[in-house]
Amino acid sequence: MTKLTETQTIILSAGAQRPENIALPLPKGLAGAAAKMAVTKMIEHGWLQEVDANLRRNEPLWRETGDGHGTTLVVTDAGLLAIGIEPVAVKAVVTIGKHATEAPAPKVPVIREGTKQATLIAMLRRSDGATIEEIMAATGWLGHTVRGAMAGALKKKLGLEVSSEKDEVRGRVYRIPEVLP
Repeated sequence: MTKLTETQTIILSAGAQRPENIALPLPKGLAGAAAKMAVTKMIEHGWLQEVDANLRRNEPLWRETGDGHGTTLVVTDAGLLAIGIEPVAVKAVVTIGKHATEAPAPKVPVIREGTKQATLIAMLRRSDGATIEEIMAATGWLGHTVRGAMAGALKKKLGLEVSSEKDEVRGRVYRIPEVLP
């Protein structure tokens, strides 16, 4: 087992205390060639890993990759073990912290009875399904509105699966398959 230097211990200990185990910023006084040499050695040992930086979360940059992106340094599980920290304990603390800051679960959308959307869903749940023309006649919508409601309101917002198949007589028929418990 390789013995850690004081600088390596400081970098790993600081990173273990930060969200996502980010090892940056490096200690004061460690810059330039000395920083590069220390980090390169730690990456070789598997204690640090270079990962894409999330600039939206203002993660500190280790280096720029030249394509408008950059990388940051993260302490690996091996790095945590090298300083005597069990990786599972760190992940548990981070998970608890994440759950405390997460927004509450979104409300499940309620389908109001008597609306055109409810009519659309009822038609699609029939065993024979419905065509665009049949839905247009029942709702008074134009064809593009029917297709938009199926793609937007039903699929994206309500999470319903809408399938379609070609029927020899009726043309394209759309359905919401039965959900088995």
